[in-house]
Amino acid sequence: MKSKTCSVIFRMAIVLVIATFLSTVFSASNSFAASGKKKSHDITRFSAIEHTENQIKQLQGTLGITAAQEPLWKNLTQVMRENAKDMDVLNKQRAEKTEPMNAVEQMKFHSQITQSHLSQLNKLIPAFEAFYNSLSDQQKNITNIVFRTGKYGRYGKRNRR
Repeated sequence: MKSKTCSVIFRMAIVLVIATFLSTVFSASNSFAASGKKKSHDITRFSAIEHTENQIKQLQGTLGITAAQEPLWKNLTQVMRENAKDMDVLNKQRAEKTEPMNAVEQMKFHSQITQSHLSQLNKLIPAFEAFYNSLSDQQKNITNIVFRTGKYGRYGKRNRR
């Protein structure tokens, strides 16, 4: 049962991280594609750093982190913030290009994004696993619900399984 739970959490962590960063990248790229021109203010609107900070605040409020868990939480959030900074650097590099990318350049850019995601996951998973292992059963249940549903804050009866 414990290995099944860890397996589900591991998969959901991967999905959440990838979805977060892909949504940031695709939101920014869609704004460029729609206009055909560089719009730097669109990039700041979709900052991975801002999105990550919002997730951190929501998770912290939802989980009720104890003083004993605080060092592991801080380590996890530090990795999350570093990953978000890395993603914003990639987005900024793309935004600074003055000419639109051709299909090959876009594929190479998305390959770079994918490689970055894998690297970020490899940094995130150990920090997340250590933090998750420190959680109480109730906190683990809440975390599982958050990863399963993507809902922060209220985790009412309809989400419990």
